[in-house]
Amino acid sequence: MPDLITSLLATGSGGIVGLVLGLVGGGGSILAVPLLVYVVGVASPHVAIGTSAVAVSASALGNLFPHWRAGNVKWRCAAVFAAAGVLGAFAGAAVAKAVDGQKLLALFGVVMVVIGAVMLRRREGRGNPDVRLSSETARELLPLLLGIGFTVGVFSGFFGIGGGFLIVPGLMLATRMPLAFAIGTSLVGVAAFGAATAASYALSGLVDWWLSGLFVLGGLVGGLVGTALGKVVASRKQMLGTLFAGLVIVVGLYIIARGLLALTATQP
Repeated sequence: MPDLITSLLATGSGGIVGLVLGLVGGGGSILAVPLLVYVVGVASPHVAIGTSAVAVSASALGNLFPHWRAGNVKWRCAAVFAAAGVLGAFAGAAVAKAVDGQKLLALFGVVMVVIGAVMLRRREGRGNPDVRLSSETARELLPLLLGIGFTVGVFSGFFGIGGGFLIVPGLMLATRMPLAFAIGTSLVGVAAFGAATAASYALSGLVDWWLSGLFVLGGLVGGLVGTALGKVVASRKQMLGTLFAGLVIVVGLYIIARGLLALTATQP
């Protein structure tokens, strides 16, 4: 069981992720690993990734229900995409556990910079709201859902992130569904990929369950606060999204610098 200060830091870090998710509507989970490593003080990058995967999965599951009630989840597409992605997530996690922790952190920083750049691009909301996976559309949709789902799953499992920033455009590419449906449907994949990654790391003893529980608890509280604030600043969400993307890039550059310094220090 972590001490009081560590517990408070873990809960507060989870609250930051939940706050961002509530305010911006996605992407906050990318901060989980750096918060666990540099704020909470988790020594092993692998434990940080495994622990964050639990929190990512739980957060996505909690956010899924409002989208389900709103009718924004294409369940058949989600099931196929998630099933393929879970296999990819197990494969990605297996590879990541064999990579040196500091190298993995440096790569994670590179990914954060790329994600931040992608977030700066505005996503279009056009598409076919009536698209569905059926016997008539399976020949066209199944190969794309399976292929893209597996690829995104590998990426998600390797870095221990939800991958929503890839799942959303991936679903839109595979099915041409509108953005609102892609966001709702993506949460099924995020929850499934996070659970698969967490299971893989847990089997290797690389999950701190106390910290993950505290992180999830903080995330739930932060999410409620963020959602309430989001309604107040709804007209400024575009600006908030841009600021958050900038933050992700800065944190990514910091992680790259720390990772390179650590690697340099270990060289003979």
